[in-house]
Amino acid sequence: MTRALKLAVAACVAGLSWTAPAMSETLSDALATAYRNSGLIEQNRAVLRAADEDVAKAVASLRPVLNYAAGISYADPAPGDNFSGSVSLTASMLLYDFGRSALGVDLAKESVLATRAALVDVENSVLFNAVNAYLSVRRSEAFVELRENNVRLLNQQLRATRDRFEVGEVTRTDVSLAEARLAAARSGLAAEQGGLALAQEQYRVAVGEYPGRLAPPPPPPAVPGTENAARGIARQENPAVIQVQHQVAASELAVESARRGIYPRLTGSARTAIDDDGDNSASIGIELSGPIYQGGGITSGIRRAQALRDQSRAGLYTTGLLVDQQVGNAYANLAVAIASIDASNRQVQAASLALEGVREEFQLGARTTLDVLDQEQELLDAQTNLVSATVDRQIAVYRVLDSMGRLTAQRLGLNVPIYDPAAYYNAVKDAPTVYVSPEGKRLDRVLRAIGKQ
Repeated sequence: MTRALKLAVAACVAGLSWTAPAMSETLSDALATAYRNSGLIEQNRAVLRAADEDVAKAVASLRPVLNYAAGISYADPAPGDNFSGSVSLTASMLLYDFGRSALGVDLAKESVLATRAALVDVENSVLFNAVNAYLSVRRSEAFVELRENNVRLLNQQLRATRDRFEVGEVTRTDVSLAEARLAAARSGLAAEQGGLALAQEQYRVAVGEYPGRLAPPPPPPAVPGTENAARGIARQENPAVIQVQHQVAASELAVESARRGIYPRLTGSARTAIDDDGDNSASIGIELSGPIYQGGGITSGIRRAQALRDQSRAGLYTTGLLVDQQVGNAYANLAVAIASIDASNRQVQAASLALEGVREEFQLGARTTLDVLDQEQELLDAQTNLVSATVDRQIAVYRVLDSMGRLTAQRLGLNVPIYDPAAYYNAVKDAPTVYVSPEGKRLDRVLRAIGKQ
């Protein structure tokens, strides 16, 4: 193998972990861009805000309700004035319902916690997709570079073979073999260039923009040394598990709330009214109401809530198994990639030495042109395997972090404003009466600042 080709191979493989040039886009830059541009994250943040409002709605059900009514009527014929009107004001409030409404508040809070966990799960997925897209582009770029170097080498070899044919050292068959292998190399280069274009499109979807000059990725983050340790962490921190745990808690509250539907409700009310003659009236009262017979609707609701509770419990068990599988798969892929890197390194070294030996034997007439071309192809395959295994190892590490639920902007230290899922909840949890949400007010201020209002 020539010195130029050796340097090219080193650049393709070792370049996957070298220090980034000053103007290159780093993996952290790509992750930060994906975090900021993700419509999926924004969508789930809106879902979380809606869940926060469910808490406010449940809290509001425990407060007094004040309504007004105004009316005017016309009667013809009628003694005196044909028009009559009245205005009334009515206030009502739940006094006691055996804790059913309070359970509704607790249920809404559990739903909020479950939705927060779902948002973290989405964040993990978005960032992993960005990592995968980044490394896929790097892999494709390395493949293209290897193929370009291979085409250049085969071009040189074809010229040398033609020169030797002119002086009678080789046959026309040798020239045809070199031409065929060069054509195959150009076809392989075109395929890898197409793969690079596909990887760039995948990058745009995952990150939000097309890749520029991508820097080599940094050393991957540390992961637990054993699979069992990672599984223990995943059982505690994986957002999918946490989400289902809160869904189970919410379903338990829903069952208890359904059971209390058979109990009566005690409400208080007050009313004042005034008519067009200036006469006013006022009343105050307490009302006890409750079901006597509803055709089995209440008991059906209880059974339905119990079935949904059983479903969520089974879902928790299934989710735990899936998380265990994800951790196991990630560590299996990591082990395979590490072994492949070692084997591919040995394969590249052996193939390089073999190619040098075959070329020397070819010069002595002990090998044919086809032997040289086959050995060059074997070296190219070994180099490609090494590049792919190196990328696979990095992806596997990030897959481990994803399976544990630790692939978040905060844990990765990304240079982005970290979204606080509790900020909106704290603003609305007490059911403020202001119509415009704090989130909306902040957005209005931003729009005014950039001149869009």
